Amino acid sequence: MHAFDVLGDPVRRRILELLADGEQTSGQVSAVIQDEFGISQPGVSQHLRVLRENGFASVRAEGTRRLYAVDAAPLQEVDMWLDRFRAFWNQHLDALGTELARGKRERRLKAEKDQADKEKPT
Repeated sequence: MHAFDVLGDPVRRRILELLADGEQTSGQVSAVIQDEFGISQPGVSQHLRVLRENGFASVRAEGTRRLYAVDAAPLQEVDMWLDRFRAFWNQHLDALGTELARGKRERRLKAEKDQADKEKPT
């Protein structure tokens, strides 16, 4: 399965978001996913299996519990593939940063002017 096929599913993306916060039991993951998506525990287990079989998650046994964690290798491959497209959005993000800074500066200058006007003797 191609990485984008795995990541194309919103349930699997959400599971990876949960695992990005640290190792979690299958029960913890299932509880959140069942609550947010309304799918059964076996359905969550299938998504965890897809992530595990495609290298996005690892699992280790601790007694009767199964602890899942993110495996970064496939995500690094996705990041490398996306690298050629970064220029398209970095330009826009740089422009957004400039506009935000300009707006912040204009608000600061207006606040300073308003304060100076208040302090002027009438």
